[in-house]
Amino acid sequence: MSKPISQPWIERLCGFDTTSRDSNLALIDHVAEYLASHGVASQKIYDATGGKANLYATIGPRERGGIILSGHTDVVPVDGQDWSSDPFRVVERAGRLYGRGTSDMKSFIAIALALLPEMLARPLRVPLHFAFSYDEEIGCLGVHGIVDFIKTGGPRPALAIVGEPTEMQVVNAHKSVCACNTLVHGLEAHSSATHQGVNAIQYAAEMIAELNRLQRVYQQPENTESRFEPPYTTITVGQIHGGTARNILAKECHFQWDVRAVRPEHDLEVVDAFNRFVAQQMLPAMRRIHAGAAVNTDIVAHVPPFLPPADNKAEQLALRLAGQNNTYAVSYGTEAGIFGLADIPTVVCGPGNIREAHKPDEYIELSQVAAGEDFMRRLIDFCAGDGALDFLAAR
Repeated sequence: MSKPISQPWIERLCGFDTTSRDSNLALIDHVAEYLASHGVASQKIYDATGGKANLYATIGPRERGGIILSGHTDVVPVDGQDWSSDPFRVVERAGRLYGRGTSDMKSFIAIALALLPEMLARPLRVPLHFAFSYDEEIGCLGVHGIVDFIKTGGPRPALAIVGEPTEMQVVNAHKSVCACNTLVHGLEAHSSATHQGVNAIQYAAEMIAELNRLQRVYQQPENTESRFEPPYTTITVGQIHGGTARNILAKECHFQWDVRAVRPEHDLEVVDAFNRFVAQQMLPAMRRIHAGAAVNTDIVAHVPPFLPPADNKAEQLALRLAGQNNTYAVSYGTEAGIFGLADIPTVVCGPGNIREAHKPDEYIELSQVAAGEDFMRRLIDFCAGDGALDFLAAR
């Protein structure tokens, strides 16, 4: 197989450490300079700190809505993972490109950037909009700024393609994600005097056990949706921290958990049930020993579900471009639900496999990169074709 035209861009983008806790500006500035070198203006949409930014750019006629190509620039941490090579230096081995972000999801962005000259060489009747965001991995935070910009910045896009790794299959539905942080405040005491203190870790353990019980409830047949894998709402605890020493009752314990729901109402059902358990079972017991004991749970991020509308132009176009007849549902969250809430028809379709995301030695198959390039070239052909405007305008 010949080297994909986008491979140098994959190597370049993955060379930027854009872990969500850090700035992505070096990558955004690099992309903006590349676009400018081809005569394409771009808009940086900063977060409140000025340390991160989205990038939005239009290729083709600016007076028309066009098609959004959506991709996030941030990646998850590599801390504590056993990589066989530098995660921020792409290595090719046995038909695969290894590196953080190769699958999730810098390869999609790289394909769009690598094919920019081909986009510019064609008289596009329908514009393509690059929409590259920050902080998708911690709750799809950055894309809200893109949507706000779209609402005030010109013609409304006709549809959006979110290039998350689906192995180029067409995805038209995903679960919601409700991310919560719980902080348990107890009272320190010597571990030999348990009656004099409130051990925040042990009470947190009971709360986590209640989340496990709720998980079993949502695995019952009446709460399942067969399109998803697994077909039920999931409740997981991802991090827990607390305590000072083995012989001190812990003053504080903090744990992070999330709900990935097959039905939109499950999010708040779970949170409300958890809060009732805390109020009715945990706090009275804790406050009998220490009146100042407290439990605070905050919803720190909410990714809405992606639900397929009855007539989704994005889905129809993606099926045509991918040469497929079937659509799929996935359990991970994407920015598609947020575009959907803005009434922009959306589909998820991109190169790579989500199974490789977030792992050590993340990789993408070169064959997937090639398939992504083929898809993008067919999209360019569509945008330059005579029937594009009629297709997008039809109801």
